[in-house]
Amino acid sequence: MSPPRASLVDTKGWIMLAAIAAACIAVPVFNLAVPEGSALHLPTYLVSLFGKYLAFALLAVALDLVWGYCGILSLGHGAFFGLGGYAMGMYLMRQIGPRGVYGNPILPDFMVFLNYKELPWYWLGFDWFPFAALMVLAVPGLLGFLFGWLAFRSRVTGVYLSIITQALTYALMLAFFRNDMGLGGNNGLTDFKDILGFPVQAQGVRVALFLATALALALGYLVARLMTVTAYGKILIAVRDAESRTRFLGYRPEHFKTLAFTVSAMMAGVAGALYVPQVGIINPGEFAPTNSIEAVIWVAVGGRGTLVGAALGAVLVNYAKTVLTGALPDAWLFGLGALFVLVTLFMPKGIVGTLVEHFGSRRAAAKLPPAPEIAPKLAEEGRG
Repeated sequence: MSPPRASLVDTKGWIMLAAIAAACIAVPVFNLAVPEGSALHLPTYLVSLFGKYLAFALLAVALDLVWGYCGILSLGHGAFFGLGGYAMGMYLMRQIGPRGVYGNPILPDFMVFLNYKELPWYWLGFDWFPFAALMVLAVPGLLGFLFGWLAFRSRVTGVYLSIITQALTYALMLAFFRNDMGLGGNNGLTDFKDILGFPVQAQGVRVALFLATALALALGYLVARLMTVTAYGKILIAVRDAESRTRFLGYRPEHFKTLAFTVSAMMAGVAGALYVPQVGIINPGEFAPTNSIEAVIWVAVGGRGTLVGAALGAVLVNYAKTVLTGALPDAWLFGLGALFVLVTLFMPKGIVGTLVEHFGSRRAAAKLPPAPEIAPKLAEEGRG
């Protein structure tokens, strides 16, 4: 008799999707329908802040897909996040047109300032949103595929793979800091005006961006969940726990890991693309290795290998960052380090993982027969 198949959405997944649906209703109502003078009004800056949290949650889900289910500790997922953000930033820069500081409808302001004579070839097409959306997926996905194919075929694993991923994002950060890259140098891309013909700073557009980010998070979770509950996901877990044994059974672990890494990179690129119009800037600092390490902490706090926990950890840690950096800006890094140490020591499975284990053990204990019934059975077995 075959074991029962796992459902696409489990209990904790339904809770997460219900919370996202509730946010998609509450945020527009309290921002658009409630008057600004009311105590219940949600300011527009908070809408953008919540949207940024959800973008980080999508990045955390993407990281959990490869770390929690493949055993690939990536310390460079900020590279894919940043590439997706730059693809969206290039589209937004092309929408400025003659309203820029220098009034050139073709060249972004920083190119005019740096005496560019014509638009670089890799900027062509970014004035068209469908092309930019395709690049948001294609550029991080292609880099993730090439990196994964080379690394996993060479059987690079463990700490060595983590160091290489960190080197990848650091190399991209150094490259994007250069002015001759044609991507704004250390200032990056900013001062955006329109998105799809609508003012990017408008109240309704901010709400629409929040809703788009919430929808992307829900879809990203469903894609990751679909990949992990099917037979493919079982093989991923087998590769994570016993890669050599899985290879001896006839599977090609590098193929499964490469696919998961590519999908994860594309999800991270979408997160970066949704992050940029809500914060209003993208610069090489997004490639900093510390950002990728922070994403690892989000997943560890929420619960590695749970997907829902990764999203929850991203939201909670970034909310704490917002509060602490406002009150005690110099104490945030110490607080983040202490949080990681405490979670590692006392909750190694994270918040969601610990809760699932707790309630799972309680349900298992509830199914056991009462103690008076167990004792006679044990005695009979002993006499037999």
